[in-house]
Amino acid sequence: MSRARLSVVVVTQNEEERIRVCLEAVAWADELIVVDAESSDKTATIARELTDHVFVRPWPGFAAQKNFGLEQAHGDWILSLDADEVVSAPLREEIAAILAGGGRHAGYTIPRRNVFWGRWVRHGGLYPDWQLRLFQRGRGRFVKRTVHESVTVDGSVGRLAGHLEHRSYRDVADFLERADRYSTLAAGEWLAAGRRSRPLIDLAVRPIGRFLGMYVARAGFLDGWRGFLLAVLYGYYVLMRSVKVWERTKS
Repeated sequence: MSRARLSVVVVTQNEEERIRVCLEAVAWADELIVVDAESSDKTATIARELTDHVFVRPWPGFAAQKNFGLEQAHGDWILSLDADEVVSAPLREEIAAILAGGGRHAGYTIPRRNVFWGRWVRHGGLYPDWQLRLFQRGRGRFVKRTVHESVTVDGSVGRLAGHLEHRSYRDVADFLERADRYSTLAAGEWLAAGRRSRPLIDLAVRPIGRFLGMYVARAGFLDGWRGFLLAVLYGYYVLMRSVKVWERTKS
């Protein structure tokens, strides 16, 4: 039986600092597809140094952009990545085994190691951070959501042991900028679903609960100052989302 082909699909926007490392880690794939949302930096230029399949188009939303990338793929299997993710050597070996005929499932979830300020954060609920990213072409698609899009697969789903390295936030300023953007999207999604603000619960209980859940219940304190700072920042994100729901409800 011939080996199956793999297409790697990456969506980007202003990722010139990270896209090269992401693509070089999957240079062994049969096809690399980059869908760039009209970056104002050198993202598309760098991507073209590593693949001929670079598509530049306006940003229609997370799920829509990623599904467009899936439609350009020709491989038997698809590995969907973000520009701040890097495939590890053990994960590459597992994927190679699946391509050689060892895949028993329609899709596979992959554990993700979140790296903050140069170190893998093991606690606080940030590991293993399972992500369904590898699936047979035609059997997986991203669910249309405003934020936190995910893949749904037609068939059984297995798990891999090799990890993705997630080099998410460059610094605290980067976290706060993304928190502002994502909390706006999440608030809009809540309101579209008919959700209304409950000030005491949403503005006090939820943010404090997120901090305690990460730092105490899920042992974020074992990650030292990183664990503490991340619990504070994620609590802040929950607060911003709730405040934006409250503001729009009031108006």
